[in-house]
Amino acid sequence: MEIGLITLAIILATLLGWLLKQSFNTQPWIADEVSATAHHGPLGDESNTRLIALMTLLAVVTSFFALILSAYALRMELGDWVPMTEPQMLWTNTAMLILASVAFQWTRNAAVKGQASRLKPGLIATGLLTTAFVVGQFVAWQELRANGEFMTVNPSNAFFFFLTGAHAVHILGGMYVWARATTSVLLGKAEGSAIRRSIELCTIYWHFLLVVWLILFGLLLST
Repeated sequence: MEIGLITLAIILATLLGWLLKQSFNTQPWIADEVSATAHHGPLGDESNTRLIALMTLLAVVTSFFALILSAYALRMELGDWVPMTEPQMLWTNTAMLILASVAFQWTRNAAVKGQASRLKPGLIATGLLTTAFVVGQFVAWQELRANGEFMTVNPSNAFFFFLTGAHAVHILGGMYVWARATTSVLLGKAEGSAIRRSIELCTIYWHFLLVVWLILFGLLLST
């Protein structure tokens, strides 16, 4: 189990590095410097600050889930651990989150290319798909409760509710930032560079939480 967790951690770090490289490979802030409408100084400083803040957050979230998964691995070795049957609804929820991540990537690409007409539908689609994921998680929890699979029945149940609940809370935190960016786009109040950077950072966060969920889901299914 420990080897599996180490492998998962390596996969998570590799995927995160790839996502960051893909997201910032175009280096749009360099293009801004040669543009007639470029924003010097403050924009670059703010962008770097936001990127550092996001990276710090991702490091904290990674550590949080790594610790919980370590506790999960240790706890399941005890004799009172009874594996639970995961709701089939989780497969649908996983598909919704994958589609949300794809939609955000599509929106991010549009923002980088200056295709403003694609921002509204992309952000709205991302929000709807992500909301469907969170609602689907709630439905899965209700299904378990209806079948008598309460949190206190077995340690495996407790970890399931805690892991899925913690992930959902991080999704909701991202939805707050998504709502601000979407509101700015819908009201036409966002500057091109500012909204682009916001969408880029949100896209990284969505991809990150997708990877975290796939790891959690795979672990729950296998144990």
